[in-house]
Amino acid sequence: MKNQKNSKSQKTTTRHNRIRAKISGTTERPRLAVFRSNKNIYAQVIDDTTSKTLVAFSADKAKGQTLSLRAKEVGLEIAKLAKAKNITTVVFDRGGFSYTGKISALAEGAREGGLIF
Repeated sequence: MKNQKNSKSQKTTTRHNRIRAKISGTTERPRLAVFRSNKNIYAQVIDDTTSKTLVAFSADKAKGQTLSLRAKEVGLEIAKLAKAKNITTVVFDRGGFSYTGKISALAEGAREGGLIF
């Protein structure tokens, strides 16, 4: 039987918990949380002091051929929605995923859209 501590999902959860111990979103600077599944990528801007999701967007609503292109579109759209709610600076929470590929494409799109982190 496979050791559960070494499974891929367990390692991602451990990394995410380690990141979340250091990162928290405030009213002035909310948290841009990212989740990646095999088919989609999701992003939401969260105020952790009030436990409210301020803005959310996912790749199933985005246009694009590949998931990387849709991830960049998610970043641009989340930045546009956040700007509409007067949010300019955020704390980036990569959710335990490595900062390559789709995660970096989303972050790049959010920066192009005007978010500062």
